[in-house]
Amino acid sequence: MRHPFRAGAAVVVLTAVLAACGSSTEGRSDAGPAAARAPVVAPSAGPGTTATDGPPAPRTSEPPKLPSDELTPATGSFSRKQKEYLVDRVPRGMDPAAVLQTGQETCDRLRFLVKADRDVAVGAIVTGEIADAKPAVEHLCPQHRDLLREADRGYPDGTYRNEQIRPGLYRGVSPTKSCTWQITGADGRTLASGSAAGKPTSITVPRQARVLTSTGCYAWLPEGDLG
Repeated sequence: MRHPFRAGAAVVVLTAVLAACGSSTEGRSDAGPAAARAPVVAPSAGPGTTATDGPPAPRTSEPPKLPSDELTPATGSFSRKQKEYLVDRVPRGMDPAAVLQTGQETCDRLRFLVKADRDVAVGAIVTGEIADAKPAVEHLCPQHRDLLREADRGYPDGTYRNEQIRPGLYRGVSPTKSCTWQITGADGRTLASGSAAGKPTSITVPRQARVLTSTGCYAWLPEGDLG
């Protein structure tokens, strides 16, 4: 059984660790210094799509990407994995080493978070607080692929419907005192609901679930499938 979480622990640990690991140099290439830093917090999209109101935001055109044969640092060279990470990720006119540093810092953050609390690390991927974790892990720190697999089956706060819902057992990652959840069936009848009041909690999402709503619970991580 995993150790209990105190209310807000995920946010506290995440904030402290992200601040501490900004200067780490794990996975650095010999491409020389880079100027850009990765954003600490990204919009919380999560692995699933939550229900939203209003029209979708207008699409914005992306700047052209640097061709793969032009992905060369000012000094030194990129490894094969580093270059694979950079393909289709470097806008023309940007230093490829700066983009690489973004991915390297993502790996640094995951490494520090795993040491502090593995569930918080997975929760940070689920909620999107560590942005673009998948490409960084796949190419730069594959030892963390297990975090991606678990996060892909988790849920951040939000509302999920029908095919977005995966029946199973889930544990909360550091729910706040205002954490509440509700699971309803096809007829709108409440199948399960509750509040965590800042205490460790688990929920069972039955096969009959059609809507899952979570507020103030941060993230739910999979414990297992229904037998």
